[in-house]
Amino acid sequence: MKINKEAIPVVMQTPDTIMRNMPGYGGMTIAFNEVPAGADFTPLLQGLHNNSCHCPHWGYLVEGAMRVIYDDGTEELLEKGDVFYMPNGHTAKAEQNTKIIDFSPTKEFQEVMEHIGKKMAEMG
Repeated sequence: MKINKEAIPVVMQTPDTIMRNMPGYGGMTIAFNEVPAGADFTPLLQGLHNNSCHCPHWGYLVEGAMRVIYDDGTEELLEKGDVFYMPNGHTAKAEQNTKIIDFSPTKEFQEVMEHIGKKMAEMG
């Protein structure tokens, strides 16, 4: 089973951000996201348990750099070419313009994305 990045549906878009995702990959959702330097997911996660993402992600950083901050206070910098696993309980900030592909359990992913959608609507 394969899909071209351009065929993954766009689910959220701003002038400098494109978030694509599609469920149906063995209980996982595939996502390809492009976010600008300075993008901080923390405000969008406010209201979730520990104000963080409760969905684990497995993926690859195609371009840029992203700082991941875990609930226990540890941080790690993901950089271009890194393959990663982000366990539940994290937030992230783009250090550079970033392109990232990841796979996440569909149920948890959809819960987080619905919450982010509501937060974005509240923020205008």
